[in-house]
Amino acid sequence: MKILLVDDDAFLRDMYATKFTEAGHEVLVASGGQAGLGVIEESGPFDVILLDMVMPGLGGVDFLKEIKKLDDTSSTKCIVLSNQGEESDKQIASEAGAVAYIVKAESIPSEVVAEVEKVAK
Repeated sequence: MKILLVDDDAFLRDMYATKFTEAGHEVLVASGGQAGLGVIEESGPFDVILLDMVMPGLGGVDFLKEIKKLDDTSSTKCIVLSNQGEESDKQIASEAGAVAYIVKAESIPSEVVAEVEKVAK
């Protein structure tokens, strides 16, 4: 799979990128929503976009709304990977276009990889 990982936390972004790469996936990263849009324009389309909800500037929900406007993202599955775990957060993300929601604190990285692979199929 070709995955875009959008997260402002450099440690987590690099760790998840490593885990997905080790699992055989092509991974590109972006440090926030606006940077993610730039990566999509340059290197899209992606099979999966994995994104955080809370980022400076363009946050997760607004990022989801923006990518809906792009032509080459109609088949892309957007999955939220966030520490925001309230049902209301999950509902808002779903309404904005996320197909799944993974809470970082509830999953180890290998479980995140497995869940993303499952959702992407």
